[in-house]
Formats: sequence, structure tokens, C-alpha cells
Amino acid sequence: MLILTLNCRRFSAQYQLYNWGKQALLATGKVERIVVGDSFLTHRVPGADPKHLEGECADHKDALRLILDTLAGEGLISGVSDIKAIGHRVVHGGERFTRSVLIDEDVVEAIREVATLAPLHNTPNLAGIRAAQELLPELPQVAIFDTAFHQTMPEPAYMYPLPYEWYQKHGVRRYGFHGQSHLHAARRGAELAGVALESSNMVTIHTGNGVSLCAVKNGMSVDTSMGLTPLEGVMMGTRCGDIDPGIIPFMANEAGVSVTELDLFLNQKSGLAGIVGRRVSRRTVVDEAVVGDPRCQLALDMEAYRLRKYLGAYIAVTGRPDAIVFTYGEGWEDWPVRGMALQGMSQFGIEVDLKRDEEALKGGEEMLISADHSPVKVFVVPSGEDLVLNEDVAAIMGWQ
Repeated sequence: MLILTLNCRRFSAQYQLYNWGKQALLATGKVERIVVGDSFLTHRVPGADPKHLEGECADHKDALRLILDTLAGEGLISGVSDIKAIGHRVVHGGERFTRSVLIDEDVVEAIREVATLAPLHNTPNLAGIRAAQELLPELPQVAIFDTAFHQTMPEPAYMYPLPYEWYQKHGVRRYGFHGQSHLHAARRGAELAGVALESSNMVTIHTGNGVSLCAVKNGMSVDTSMGLTPLEGVMMGTRCGDIDPGIIPFMANEAGVSVTELDLFLNQKSGLAGIVGRRVSRRTVVDEAVVGDPRCQLALDMEAYRLRKYLGAYIAVTGRPDAIVFTYGEGWEDWPVRGMALQGMSQFGIEVDLKRDEEALKGGEEMLISADHSPVKVFVVPSGEDLVLNEDVAAIMGWQ
């Protein structure tokens, strides 16, 4: 029972091939530069060196065709009939989707309707779905929503203090994202802390270019830092996070910046990139901060400060947590802000072991980074988003 999962973005498509019956990861990979030209695929099999394959991809259909050809060429499938289901990561499900669902035309239309809330994500997510429907029309397809885990938030947490009609007519409310990541982090955090998930309280933190926190109470999401869109919350790689909303009309009037330009600035030219003045890797920012670049150091200090503020706020929501869990995908070794943010939090029962924290920067393994005497345990765990996708596909297919 092979499951293919897809995470399609504007110019890329990540994939994973998983054998559900054997609970074994067979391959992962990513197609990059879709649409823009000079496309290529990086294919990884556990225990082997990655392979770099070129193949022009004018759209996501071409990208999926390249993925399927690669899986067959590498002997992982004898044909597409070996794949029994496809799971699609969909960023925004609005209020309608509280769990993963089997995709039909009604679901496709519902995803399209909320695409205005996450146009940079839902639109390519839909492109991946359409590509799979055209190339693999006989296969069941499952949509797994980033927003679903957060649908347990209470009304005071998800409502904004704005005209109520905005919520009624336009769905303006907090939705939250990175749901699969936070769910996996909560499950692993509870197990590592030795408590039952349904009675656990913790704060989970998803890191990467996009960063979000989740307050988990009795195993459920009760608040999360991202809102109507992935723009709200802590400072991120290119997103501003929380700012004074008055800045938007001020810049529109003062500098004549259009709504379209403002959206570009807030989503793609702010955050760490905005402070540093260019879009670079966090590793570069760290290296340049070490040699004395003041703006790189400021960017790291701002990230750590804003993360610490949110963490303190969410501890106020959950009470003394059983654990704090950081979860990461690629690039964790380039993210020392975690250690900076956790310093000086002993009043919250958080004591970090600096040697463990440094060791965790290597990434790749679950680790305890809090000191043995720390009342609150702090863990880092690799991302479990793909595992959640596979679990949900299997559940929809009735394989569990």
C-alpha cells in the first residue's frame, strides 16, 4: 500500500513515497523552478546519496510527471498502479474543513473559494491536485489541511476585535497554520514528557522560514500565532509578523505604496530579510552577525525577543506546560535563535542546558535540551508533517 504525498508551492513540488503496510519511507524529493525554467529534481532514498535530475517543468503537471518517471526509473514503482492513494497538503481550509477529506469537485471548489486567504499557497496546492487528477484519475486523492488542527480554538481566541460583519460575510478570523507540524509535535511532546496527550499542556513551536507557535491544552489547539493568513505572529524569514496595522495606511498615504506592493513587502520583503536588507539564508545572517554586522545581529535579536514574548504569552494560556516542543524541517542547524529566546526564562520554569542546545543544532534527532533540574522539559523533534499526511491518508482509506 504505497502512498504518494505532495506539497505543491508556486515554483516547487515536494513529494514523499511511503509504504504504509511496512511503515517505511521509500523516497523523498523536490522539484524546483517549476514555471520559471531550468527545472530540476532532487531525489533522496534513505541511506543513499541524493540524485540530481533535470527536466523542464512548465507547470505542476510536468513536475508530477517528472516525479512519477523518477520513481519508476529508480525501481521504486513498476507503474503508477502501485500507488494506492495520494495525499495533498492544502494550506487553507477555512472553517469548513476540520479534518482531512477525500477530494471531489465540491472539495476542490471549496479550496478555491478560500484561496484569497492564502493565494501563495492554495493556488499551487490546487494545481497539484488538478495535475494528479489528470495523470492519475483512478487514484483516490486526500486533502490534508494546515488549518484543521486549530479548529478547536475557542471563540475568544479565534475572533478578531473587528466589525462582526467581517466575520459573518468574509470569514475574517484566526485560522492558524502548520497544523500537521503542531499535531505531531504535541503527540511527540506528550510521549517524551510521559503524559497522556488528552491531558497534556504544552507550547509547540514550528520553525523554518515560516514560524508559528501553538498553545496546546488537554491535547488540543487553543491558540496559535498565525491568523487569517500566515502573515501574523512572530517575525519570520520574509514575513513581518505582528505590526501596528496603522503602518499600512500610513505607508499608502506617505509613500504612495499600493495594496499589491504592500502585500509584497509584508510577505516577502520583511522579517529577517527586511532588517538585513536582502534575502539571504539564516546561516549567512548568523555568520555575518558573528563578525560584527550590526543589522544581522539586530535581526537575530528581534527574532529571539519576539519569540520569547509569544512563548510567555502562551504559557499564560496553558499554565505551567508539561513541555515546550520545537519542531523543524530543513535548515534547523541554521536556527540558533531558539537558544537565544529561551535564555532568562527561569521564572517560567525553563532552564536550558547549553551543551545539549548546541548539540541539537546539528539536527536530525529528537533531543531533550532542557537541564535535568528544569521543571519544564524542552524538546526538539524533527518535523512530522509528512507522517501526519500519511496517517490521515491511511485513515481515510480505512487502512488503520
